[in-house]
Amino acid sequence: MVSRCDGVEQGPPIEVFALNRKCTEDSCPNKVNLGVGAYRDEAGKPWVLPVVRKVEKQMAADDTLLHEYLPVLGLEQFSNASVSMLLGQDNPAISEGRAFGVQTLSGTGALRVGAEFLNKHLGYTTFYYSNPTWENHHLVFVNSGFTTPCQYRYWDDKTRSINIEGLLEDLRNAPENAVIILHACAHNPTGIDPTQEQWQKIADIMEERKLFPFFDSAYQGFASGDLDKDAWAVRYFVKRGFELVCAQSYAKNFGLYNERVGNLALVLSNSKPVAAVKSQVTWIVRGMYSNPPAHGARVVATVLNSPQLFDEWKDHIMAMSSRIFEMREALRAELIKLNTPGNWDHIVKQIGMFSYTGLTPRQVEHLIQEHHIYLLRSGRINICGLNTSNVVYVAKAINDAITKFPQE
Repeated sequence: MVSRCDGVEQGPPIEVFALNRKCTEDSCPNKVNLGVGAYRDEAGKPWVLPVVRKVEKQMAADDTLLHEYLPVLGLEQFSNASVSMLLGQDNPAISEGRAFGVQTLSGTGALRVGAEFLNKHLGYTTFYYSNPTWENHHLVFVNSGFTTPCQYRYWDDKTRSINIEGLLEDLRNAPENAVIILHACAHNPTGIDPTQEQWQKIADIMEERKLFPFFDSAYQGFASGDLDKDAWAVRYFVKRGFELVCAQSYAKNFGLYNERVGNLALVLSNSKPVAAVKSQVTWIVRGMYSNPPAHGARVVATVLNSPQLFDEWKDHIMAMSSRIFEMREALRAELIKLNTPGNWDHIVKQIGMFSYTGLTPRQVEHLIQEHHIYLLRSGRINICGLNTSNVVYVAKAINDAITKFPQE
């Protein structure tokens, strides 16, 4: 029998998942996975944060916890704590009742709900994302109803740093009411963030051009180990008087990848439209997934609302960010020791989980095929995939790839 789906074309593979599958199937004992976007400990294993284990054991022993539906907008204790962590608990936007949060399906769900609200209820149709950016930004916004995707320059291949002049020029040329996706910290995939002075220039132009900021905050605390430092850009925009939305994810900083714990923070200029906005977001969620899961949100809410557990968690994120920085230093040192062509200072100037190495697609292909080192074609690597046991091997392989296939 002929199926109505016979004419459906095969969709392209999602690179990072296809790469991870290929690495898993590789039987080489020396293989290294630098592609997967998740934290790994010194032994190369996934790490469940001890404070998460502690809270989960407490929850398992709590007979009062049930599996009833959460409200459509999620667990209020979680969302309130998330907004407080993002903006700072003494932020006037919170005390004035014009900032609130909505629990979502991780950061991706927050992006989707926020984008759909901006499109359906504020009429925004144009969005800008950095070149390069996280690959899902384009898909999420287009699927949310935005019709005009645009890019702003971000990465300078020659200097391996932020192209601030190109970025500012592209924002100056953006039409009024365009939505600008901004990475709050630890820009994915480059690992390079604007300085505070550069953020101020970005805000100046966005205010002048009436552009709407949509922050993506996937690494607060995880990037530098300092929650306040990693939230500086968002707080600065709020202080400047911007209305904005921010997608928050707890995949990285709590290690709750598969629990899909996220929050959409919304900051308005006054409290009058808050109730109406919440009502419309409620219907967006209702028509999408109805309501969010409880387990991960309860874990995060418990930790963020307990001073003792909160301090334990801050120790964990400092440990993760410190290990990442140590691996950055180790990789650069090994590349320098091997006299690897090029300057490798950008590896330690970058921040967060990823490094945009500057490796070419041909060099990447060589690393995968000859050395069983798996990374994205863009040259982006997950620094967490490095440890003291493999960093020398990886550096030698990179040196080999660059020597055999020099960049034109």
